[in-house]
Amino acid sequence: MKTNDYVKYVTQQLVSYMDQPKEMKKEQRQQRKLERSPVVYQLFGIIPFALMMFIKKKNK
Repeated sequence: MKTNDYVKYVTQQLVSYMDQPKEMKKEQRQQRKLERSPVVYQLFGIIPFALMMFIKKKNK
């Protein structure tokens, strides 16, 4: 995708978002919030890694 095409696409998306009524924007934000996975699941991959680093640091 060329730079000009990308700028055009982003501008179209921005304008279409700004043209939506305020209530519709709120509904979309709520819907995205509900669809997002819980924080525990998002952090599951990071926690074991952090614990491993902590243990290694403590052993040295």
